Amino acid sequence: MSKTVKSDTAETIVEFPTFDASKATDQFRAFAEKGVEQSKEVYAKVKAGAEDAQKAMETTFETVKSAGNDMSLKTIAAMRANSEAGFTHLESLLGARSLSEVVELQTAFFRKSFETAVEQAKELQSIGSKAAEDVSKPVKSAFEKAMKDVKIA
Repeated sequence: MSKTVKSDTAETIVEFPTFDASKATDQFRAFAEKGVEQSKEVYAKVKAGAEDAQKAMETTFETVKSAGNDMSLKTIAAMRANSEAGFTHLESLLGARSLSEVVELQTAFFRKSFETAVEQAKELQSIGSKAAEDVSKPVKSAFEKAMKDVKIA
């Protein structure tokens, strides 16, 4: 569409842009399709991330359960060994013939009890450290994968 404007010295033609509805519809459709495509891609990535997180949590809970069982069993075994050692010591004290023998038995029992306690603590610490590593491994790998995916995107 154009309009002619006359002035005193010259005639100027002014062009007004025309609106083509079919082009606007095509552009809007392309924009909407691109938005839908991007939304599907984002949804797929979020879904995959959520599934990875769920798997990591399931693995973590199973590991925690297993580690808790191991720790409980080791603790019960330590308590049983300590109780048996205490009863054995009590029997030996009842059979003692002199005060010096009682003192000697008591000293040996305390020394052995201390060594056993240190050894049991080291075993429990080892189990705890291994459990912490095993528990953190799935979460760590899922986090690293998520960070790698974020860097790619």
